[in-house]
Amino acid sequence: MTHHLAQLNIARLTHPLDHPAIAEFVDGLDRINHLAESSPGFAWRLKTESGNATDAQHPWSDDPFLLVNMSVWHTPQDLKNYVYRSEHLDFYLKRSQWFEKPSQAHYVLWWIPAGHTPTVEEAKQRLDHYRAHGATPHAFWFGKLFPAPEPAMAG
Repeated sequence: MTHHLAQLNIARLTHPLDHPAIAEFVDGLDRINHLAESSPGFAWRLKTESGNATDAQHPWSDDPFLLVNMSVWHTPQDLKNYVYRSEHLDFYLKRSQWFEKPSQAHYVLWWIPAGHTPTVEEAKQRLDHYRAHGATPHAFWFGKLFPAPEPAMAG
């Protein structure tokens, strides 16, 4: 496998992380992150010394309510299985209790060479591209997947 699938999603909390309305989200982070890391096809996720990414620096704004989630998976199906066919789905279905409804595209997928660790700046560029141009091989979403690039032919 020469390429893996990177994903980014951003979301704005409705309350500070220490607010009781967000407690279920915060209390479940370790469990859901462990689930991701132990899921088939998982390769990497953005995290800080806290073990999650709620305090990760990002280039969108200094808004402490804006959270960034990034991960890398071997295949789109591996990511879909984690998001929609695991305990994560229960978390996902409750997102409106914790996050504002996004007014524009808030997630993006793109292919990276296997072994590459994407940066949040790279992810921002992909999301900006997706927002400006829609789904292309450079930046896309589940509704319009593009195949991984073909390996370069040895000359």
